[in-house]
Amino acid sequence: MNKENLPVAALLKSFEQYFPLNHLERQEIPARFTERSVKRRGFILQQGDVCKYFTFIVSGCFRQYAIDENGKEHNLQFAAENEWITDLSSFYAEEPSSLYIEAVEPSVVLQIKHDDLLYLYTNYHKFDRNFRIIVERKYIDLQNRVMQNISVTAENRYINFMDRYPNLANRLPNIQIASYLGITPEFLSKVRKKMVHKN
Repeated sequence: MNKENLPVAALLKSFEQYFPLNHLERQEIPARFTERSVKRRGFILQQGDVCKYFTFIVSGCFRQYAIDENGKEHNLQFAAENEWITDLSSFYAEEPSSLYIEAVEPSVVLQIKHDDLLYLYTNYHKFDRNFRIIVERKYIDLQNRVMQNISVTAENRYINFMDRYPNLANRLPNIQIASYLGITPEFLSKVRKKMVHKN
């Protein structure tokens, strides 16, 4: 397979986890998805814009975050290779987003527009089933995150973060991890030191 097709191959491999695509369905991928390179600290969504894409990450890493009225950033989600990221509410309702999605590293993505995704849902029901699983998993992640924030200690939240994002701990600045956990970078350092002493 030549180099140009590597991003598409990564997406097809991702779909293989759920309902593998037949020949006709596979041909729709390059026709409906657009490849894009994103520089570090580049945005694929900013507050106030309508989220126009469902984004598959071929390489790199993104964070999704909100900014409160005091100007403080709150990380809601990270996503890296072979994962999806979007603002589901803005994407499906086609209304302005309250979120940002920013590249933490130089990244390559495949993006599909709302209308193209609806076309796939209507004409190839396997895409509907595949994306339903993807959305359900995102919902479960969000539900677990909310439960952790109200019932789990900072130390256990960090342990759960390491379980959820094992390959990102060394790729993300401490300030980003601390924001995701709802603690200060200084407190995160204390949690890490405590865990080292325990081990």
